[in-house]
Amino acid sequence: MRKENVRIAIWGFGAMGSGMARMLLNKKGVDIVGICCRNPARVGKDMYEYLGLDRGNRKEIIINNNIDEVVKKGECDVCLCCTDSFVKSAFDKIKSILVKGVNVISIAEEMAYPKAQNEDLCKELDKIAKENNVTVLGTGINPGLMMDLLVVALTGAMSEVTHIKAERVNSLSPFGKAVMIEQGIGLTEDEFLSKVKEGHLSGHVGFHESIEMITDAIGWKLDKPIRQEQAPIKSDVYRETPYIKVEAGNVAGCSMKGFGTVDGEEKIEMIHPQQVEPHLGGTNTGDYITLKGTPNINMQINPEVDGGIGTIAMAVNMIPHVINSRKGVKTMLDLPVPRAIMGDMRELIEE
Repeated sequence: MRKENVRIAIWGFGAMGSGMARMLLNKKGVDIVGICCRNPARVGKDMYEYLGLDRGNRKEIIINNNIDEVVKKGECDVCLCCTDSFVKSAFDKIKSILVKGVNVISIAEEMAYPKAQNEDLCKELDKIAKENNVTVLGTGINPGLMMDLLVVALTGAMSEVTHIKAERVNSLSPFGKAVMIEQGIGLTEDEFLSKVKEGHLSGHVGFHESIEMITDAIGWKLDKPIRQEQAPIKSDVYRETPYIKVEAGNVAGCSMKGFGTVDGEEKIEMIHPQQVEPHLGGTNTGDYITLKGTPNINMQINPEVDGGIGTIAMAVNMIPHVINSRKGVKTMLDLPVPRAIMGDMRELIEE
């Protein structure tokens, strides 16, 4: 068993980063050694005070806006990065951590399978990580588990796969401001459609990564490009979360579809309507996987696996696997299956 506690820094302290801090504070064998956040409303505050928690006899952790003062070589094992959705915008941040000899777990959606759309940057990150003897992993609830890794795992019970459909009907309410902007939440329908046409609304980020993860895993040769569809979900009632207010008649969600073609045949369907407070619109959430082949497999989870808690847990629960991993860029296909850590995290670290 490792003697020292696992040392964790968090970069980005919005809904996801602060949630990870709360989870880590309830785990054994792990210490939070620093928080980096550029939001001036948080900078300079004690982490425990900001979270509304009793610090007890634990060391004060002051939220800092300078990552170089938060993550220092030899003083941190893993940095949880909660700042971006895209590889291009996350690249410099991740690089700045790797060169310090610190492992990275990123919840940037494109980092879940970075070679799918950013092969050159992926190769560069892999090179940097190996040169500094560390690992970088992208993970989350989706992409990272529900519409890709779980699909792959279920195909393990099949001798033949002919068609894959993954559907996630979920709530966006746990997520912060960045996700609301990407999804177009709170806009009028005309504003939403205009931004989609101009390419200014990303909607769900991750279909490319999930589809390519699946096809690579089972040996299908994917035809590119991947086709996507994007439409607004209007609300008939007022809706509110801690991060957004939606007037009746405005956009409360984004309905996304993605399609993967193999040898000219559409073999992968991704259906992903997301909205804030879906119950107010009469929508029941859930996760559904339908696999056709030998045998047919149908999986249903009702309601959905909570997206906020799920993303937080995936990042935290993969910490030991990242520390133990061979070095370089890794994906959820490369590491042991995720599982809850209910004991001392140090017991999972290989000597």
